[in-house]
Amino acid sequence: MKFQTLSTLAAITFALAANGVFAHGDEDHSQDGKKPTAAAVALVSSSAPQRLADGSLFVPKPVQRQLDIRTIAVRGGDLAAVIELNGKVIPSPDAGGRIQATQAGSVLPGSRGMPLPGRKVSKGEVLAYLRPLGGAIERGNQQAQQAELEAQLAVATGRVRRFEQLEGAVPQKEIEAARIERDALQKRRAFVSNSINTAEPLIAPVSGVISASNVVAGQVVEMKEILFEIVDPARLSVEALAYDAGLASSIVGASALADNAVAADNAVALDLKFIGGGRQLREQALPLLFSITTRDASVAVGQPVKVMVRTARGVKGAAVPRQALTKNSTGETAVWVHAEAERFVARKVRVQPLDANQVAVTEGLRDGDRVVVEGAGLLSQVR
Repeated sequence: MKFQTLSTLAAITFALAANGVFAHGDEDHSQDGKKPTAAAVALVSSSAPQRLADGSLFVPKPVQRQLDIRTIAVRGGDLAAVIELNGKVIPSPDAGGRIQATQAGSVLPGSRGMPLPGRKVSKGEVLAYLRPLGGAIERGNQQAQQAELEAQLAVATGRVRRFEQLEGAVPQKEIEAARIERDALQKRRAFVSNSINTAEPLIAPVSGVISASNVVAGQVVEMKEILFEIVDPARLSVEALAYDAGLASSIVGASALADNAVAADNAVALDLKFIGGGRQLREQALPLLFSITTRDASVAVGQPVKVMVRTARGVKGAAVPRQALTKNSTGETAVWVHAEAERFVARKVRVQPLDANQVAVTEGLRDGDRVVVEGAGLLSQVR
């Protein structure tokens, strides 16, 4: 009987709690009958992110996980000052090569056909042949000279043969002189014959890949015309122009950003090593040379890049990744700050470049602010 009473009480208690009529002592229930405001109902009932009246964002925790939002706490401090320079990708001076025509002629394919862009070549490999061109008068003169040399060679050969038959009766020095004259005539005839009929081999000066092929089989080219260019993709460099003559002496590091044509909203980050700077102005600027140390960098020769040069001078600010930067409605640079658990606020900031991956925020943030570093672009799309 006692057990039945306890079970009945438990069932009644559970039913009251389920129907929301279970009350606590000392509570004011005078407002229980009032309906919540529309804004409160929208925030409580909606699971989608929303832009609030003050411009901040309400983003529920499940949505934050779906968007893969990541934040970091920023701290201000002394950072290395960075100067941004314009540059371009060039072949490494000691790993690139260029093949030019040494004389006017027509291009003939080699044993592997005409070199195509992207083909790997080895140093000393014959890529093509250049057959010299000459006018009818010039060719006739060469043929006449060849015929004359052949006649002189026939006479010299006969003289040597007779002297060899009379060896012992003819002084040895005359026999040697006849042989020398015969050999010289043979070489002269070979040179003249090669200038008429033999094509000049075009040899690869370095190992690498063909980056540019400017001719087709049978094309007639002029002297000094560039025929092929060879680069080593693993040994590329960057040349930047500096308008401060003393910049080279204060460089402590460098990196670069190259636009990615495949993904317009992304950029390729390059690690650079400073090689040296020139001491002669070019277009009122000094050329600085850097080697690309990033492996398998997705860049091409001639591609423009932004070079960030770190100097020994300092700047005060907080370092944040570049992907944290966005644009607000007025086109100004801003970052998203995680103000509360489900609330994000856009802060207008002023930045300076640090390297290819980071910038220094000099104004707009306080120590301890949690800045969104992944997913900031998705937050900017919330309306």
